[in-house]
Amino acid sequence: MATTTSSSSLSHKFSNPSTSYSSSSSSSASRFSNPSLLFPSCPPEQPNILASSSSSSIKLLMTTHQEQTRKQFTCRRDFLTGIALGSVVLLQEPSISEAREVEVGSFLPPSPSDSSFVVFKATAKDTPALRAGNVQPYEFILPPNWKQLRIANILSGNYCQPKCAEPWVEVKFENEKQGKVQVVASPLIRLTNKPNATIEDIGSPDKLIASLGSFVTGNTLDPDEVLQTSVEKHGDQTYYTYELETPLALTGSHNLAKATAKGNTVILFVASASDKQWQTSQKTLKAMVDSFQV
Repeated sequence: MATTTSSSSLSHKFSNPSTSYSSSSSSSASRFSNPSLLFPSCPPEQPNILASSSSSSIKLLMTTHQEQTRKQFTCRRDFLTGIALGSVVLLQEPSISEAREVEVGSFLPPSPSDSSFVVFKATAKDTPALRAGNVQPYEFILPPNWKQLRIANILSGNYCQPKCAEPWVEVKFENEKQGKVQVVASPLIRLTNKPNATIEDIGSPDKLIASLGSFVTGNTLDPDEVLQTSVEKHGDQTYYTYELETPLALTGSHNLAKATAKGNTVILFVASASDKQWQTSQKTLKAMVDSFQV
């Protein structure tokens, strides 16, 4: 009689997985034997055990547990394999900055007037503002051993075209020994309420540089740092040019700039150099600034 009671109790214990099996497993074991907690795409199967004897209950329970364990490791293996394959793809795909930071002489044509330079002519494929029709095409020359740099999305105006409220960077080029140049565009409405205003409508060279000087230096511009200004006319287009000595500027202690207005924007071409770069490259930088036109 005692034996029958023990067998019945044992049978009941293993034939009810919701009470017996779950209570006998620790919280740590349950967490790692349940793949749904680690991999939501692999929900555990719930066993339906209706056994009349303890031996068949144990056998069925062990089989179910082994099946769950097998599925868990299969799911983990597939998951980790997916991560590994994704990493390989990301490592093999070249970054945009690598693709663009090459010497411009490898893809730009030589200047017709001076073979020691190449010509960059901006097109719609080069900048978001040109694609949006918010900036007129522009061009300038530069040495063939310079490199084009990638522009961060937040600085490129890509997120706000065609109605940007603040200036943005169009393109940027650099040579570690000579300096850097960049084209900065500013919405015309930031400087005047007159639509399609010329640069003369905006004001004098001093007034313009007072408004846009921080985009030349990267921080601030003191009026005393403006060494020279001039006004040039090319056809119907008027340009203001500047030479600045800016010892505290983030862009460099020497800056040259050339500005004009066309359509809905003011375009500013900036050449910057440190003291060391300026000693050997000021002639080159001035030639680049002189060549800029819209």
